[in-house]
Amino acid sequence: MAWRCEPAAQVQAQRRTAIQNDLHGRVAYELATAILRGDYAPGSVLPREAELMEAFGVSRTVLREALRTLTSKGLVESRPRVGTRVRPRDAWNLLDADLLNWYARVAPPLKFAMKLQEMREMIEPYAAALAAAAHDEAALAAIAEAHAAMAAARNEDEWVRADLQFHLSVLDACCNELLIPLGALIERTLEAQLRVNAKRADVFNAALPDHTAVLEAIQARDTVRARETMAALLSTTRARMEE
Repeated sequence: MAWRCEPAAQVQAQRRTAIQNDLHGRVAYELATAILRGDYAPGSVLPREAELMEAFGVSRTVLREALRTLTSKGLVESRPRVGTRVRPRDAWNLLDADLLNWYARVAPPLKFAMKLQEMREMIEPYAAALAAAAHDEAALAAIAEAHAAMAAARNEDEWVRADLQFHLSVLDACCNELLIPLGALIERTLEAQLRVNAKRADVFNAALPDHTAVLEAIQARDTVRARETMAALLSTTRARMEE
């Protein structure tokens, strides 16, 4: 059976909430954000089980389930006679959707935004070129629909929602099964960055001409121009962030 593209929103719905709002999820979130914030440095040992159980008011079963979650995300490891130790930063799986979103909440805002921007600059221009070459009618219609919503936006909220959908639709149009989950992964953090960009612009929809240029290049199946126009759009984004 041939592989079929699935929109990023559908992928997001299918994999949503690796952590539910349950008791062990709350403990996992609070411990993870403490580690990401630097309360527990890499190489340090977490408090003993009894202390953590008392601090969070949970049972040993709940605590161990939370720690298993953090272990699966690369934050901690347990060793006999040592306890639960925080792993080195380079072992943290920051491309895990939960971890990425938790990190975004505790990292210095501008520093995190610039890291996300670097990632976008490496991927999105080439994604636009691939979309120009590989899109089908449905994928192109999704990009055009998002662009129309941007043009019709009456306020910042409407603009940001449409802007987010535009960029996710470009990734979808690549029909690359490795890029589509990336859109689902960064969706919430990208939305926050787009909102900051809209606030920093002279008017919230100042970037509409840049997005129009990207759309027209993809429509024309001009891979070089698609890559260049997306790169130019992201260059403007970076300039606003650095102001």
